[in-house]
Amino acid sequence: MAVSPVERRTAGVVDRCYAGSDPARLRAEVLPRLRRLVPTDAVFFATVDPASLLFTSAVTEDPLAGETARFLENEFGRADVNKFADLARSADPVATLDRATRGERAASPRYREIMAPLGLGDELRVALRLGGCCWGVLCLHREQADSGFGDEDLAVLRAVAPHLAEGIRRSVALGFAGSTSAPPRAAAPGVLVLDAGSVLLSASEEARDWLARLDPADFPAGELLPIAVSAVAARLARLEQGPVDRVPPPSVRVRDRFGEWWSVHATRLTGPPGPQTAVIVEPAPPQQRSTLLLSAYGLSPAQNRVATLVLRGCSTREISAELCISANTVQEHLTAVFDRLGVRSRRELVALALAGAGGNRPARPGADRRAWP
Repeated sequence: MAVSPVERRTAGVVDRCYAGSDPARLRAEVLPRLRRLVPTDAVFFATVDPASLLFTSAVTEDPLAGETARFLENEFGRADVNKFADLARSADPVATLDRATRGERAASPRYREIMAPLGLGDELRVALRLGGCCWGVLCLHREQADSGFGDEDLAVLRAVAPHLAEGIRRSVALGFAGSTSAPPRAAAPGVLVLDAGSVLLSASEEARDWLARLDPADFPAGELLPIAVSAVAARLARLEQGPVDRVPPPSVRVRDRFGEWWSVHATRLTGPPGPQTAVIVEPAPPQQRSTLLLSAYGLSPAQNRVATLVLRGCSTREISAELCISANTVQEHLTAVFDRLGVRSRRELVALALAGAGGNRPARPGADRRAWP
């Protein structure tokens, strides 16, 4: 089969997406190669929880470092063009500021209030999605100039975006961890209290223990709080502005550097000295871990439904009745699920979901370049 010019140009970037890297290493290896194809002056590259589209880890380069609070307020609390959540649902997940505003950059609050003061011009945004799930987002910036990103730049990002999503998905499926032995974690939930500007006021001992377990990549450059905490606080503030359609609750799942999963949720505190935000951190319950695991392994909708019922303890007969399919079809789907997840029985499937980490092999061999699920 003939290889297109874009495929030849992007081969180096695509190859790194299949190297079995954790998100931080994936970003470190991909960005220099991507920059050689699409010249860029600043980058924001984040992983997201596919259920809420809230950021879980991020790299933020100068001059964007230090602007996390204003960026999140715009992303989750203001009307603007090319929101990542909109791109994740769009027919085309790649867009530029210049095209969205028809060359009138000042029509964007994000440009007026954040980018222009930093000397930045056009931006190219991408939702890294795969099989109906968004696993990350990427934003490339160029310094202020009349011209911005062109057709070739967009073609490159459209070509590499699903591969970047695959790289992130695989890292979740494999359950990468930075240590083989995790210290004991607190049994009680942790609480972080933030002021109206999302500045940390106080933290329980359990919350401080959780912060110490996180990877440095979970903290934007120059920030004291992980981006997941800032993101749930920003989402809460948006929901309090009034009813909104298709906006998930202020909750996100985060994996620490030991491979353990945590649930992070924001809620409002009232009373003197004024409104504050409480961010509750606790080990992710089995249901949250299992739904993320099944998404990470790229199961088909039918396989996902069968696996979900297995994890609820349903028998083949009960699954057959619930889904209105034959027992043979249930077994066929279950065999495919076992193959995907690298397990051999229902018991191993349940154990894998309860562990919250990936199996001993990727969902697909590294050389597999079949169509995306």
